Amino acid sequence: MMRPEEDELLEENVPYDSFLFEEDSADNKLYEHFRVLVDKGQDATRIDKYLFERMQHSSRNRIQKAAEAGAIHVNGVPVKSNYKVRPNDIITLMLNRPQYDSTIEAEEIPLEIVYEDADLLVVNKHAGMVVHPGAGNFHGTLINAIAWHLKDLESFNPNDPDVGLVHRIDKNTTGLLVIAKTPDAKTSLGKQFFNKTTSRKYKALVWGNFTEDDGRIEGNIARDPTDRLRMKVYPAGDEQGKPAVTHYRVVERFGYTTLLECVLETGRTHQIRAHMKHIGHPLFGDERYGGTAILRGIRSNSYRTFIFNCFSICNRQALHAQTLGFRHPRTGEQMNFTSELPEDLATIVQKWRTYIYGSAQKEK
Repeated sequence: MMRPEEDELLEENVPYDSFLFEEDSADNKLYEHFRVLVDKGQDATRIDKYLFERMQHSSRNRIQKAAEAGAIHVNGVPVKSNYKVRPNDIITLMLNRPQYDSTIEAEEIPLEIVYEDADLLVVNKHAGMVVHPGAGNFHGTLINAIAWHLKDLESFNPNDPDVGLVHRIDKNTTGLLVIAKTPDAKTSLGKQFFNKTTSRKYKALVWGNFTEDDGRIEGNIARDPTDRLRMKVYPAGDEQGKPAVTHYRVVERFGYTTLLECVLETGRTHQIRAHMKHIGHPLFGDERYGGTAILRGIRSNSYRTFIFNCFSICNRQALHAQTLGFRHPRTGEQMNFTSELPEDLATIVQKWRTYIYGSAQKEK
């Protein structure tokens, strides 16, 4: 049985696309990352289809984006994705950065392990840690730390896609993640995420007040064409993006901000961050989505000082993957885990309580 596509399992992860050019290239040189010589008897075939059948770890969509970016060359000349390959064509993938060794190495990095057995482990990821090596982050990631933790387990190879991460969260999102130690565990957990039978809840501090106590956000999510590190929401059913649904419930109101509990019906890149921005409630402190501006409140120096004090305490998006539930891949037992708010987020939530309730007392 095939495992679900990896894109279906990604949650709120910082996106990178190995086909896109680095924004700050040191020079204008192009480097060859892939090469194939078309067979003499090859029929005329679209190049995106041809490469999809030969590039093991790439989707057709990513190949098309590579062509749009001018990264796919035929006989030294960039071509579009509808180019029909011909016998003896030399096809290359050309990027403005050298190739790198993608082998995952074990690195002695502290981990907060919530649970572990022979099949899996659950970790509580801290802010600032990238989950998986990628462009610009090849060391110091969660998977490097896991490789070190499991270095004496002969059956675990961090470079084997049949084990390891089942889902991901952003570098600056904190909270719970499950890692599979065995192929059977990853297959089982992957099916649960794909079939939406897992239980995951996030806590988020967002700008603005909500008149309703709960709600549902639906809208397709795709990469923002103006900023490749940000996602954009399109109408449900639109040709752009993938369907995404977020449910939210008000936990506590602070007048100018609100503490929410969010439940993902789908797991798209930056889903909560993009959906909240879309409805006019960016996450507090989320620079990528406009959450570091003072979006609500009063015009006073004291309020401004209060806000920037909160930003300095929690200098990231105020988002925490607080609960995680799934059935154990071997025993079938229901497993439920909860992680307390990290210190930085808990501190600014308490500061908002003090600010709002203190202000209310002064008005009486």
